[in-house]
Amino acid sequence: MTIIDGLNKSFENKIRLGIMSVLAANESMDFTALKSLLEVTDGNLASHIRHLEEAGYITCEKKFIGRKPNTNYMITEKGRTAFAEHISALEIFLQNCKS
Repeated sequence: MTIIDGLNKSFENKIRLGIMSVLAANESMDFTALKSLLEVTDGNLASHIRHLEEAGYITCEKKFIGRKPNTNYMITEKGRTAFAEHISALEIFLQNCKS
């Protein structure tokens, strides 16, 4: 077992890392706010969100505000645990990189 074995491949991409960071720090975030905050396109964000949803790390709630659709995303307990383990593995990796 190497020191990078604890890293989660789902969070290696900077957009997925950003999504998880935002959702770990906030109760929820809607698609438009995530897109603006991460400065990505609709399609790019949607594909990364789909990956995280399929992994069970985030969930969404769809509703209408007036006549406009609104999709809010939240981190799941599984996602919170996996993300915390990933961050912990990163910290261990960085500590072991010191000479």
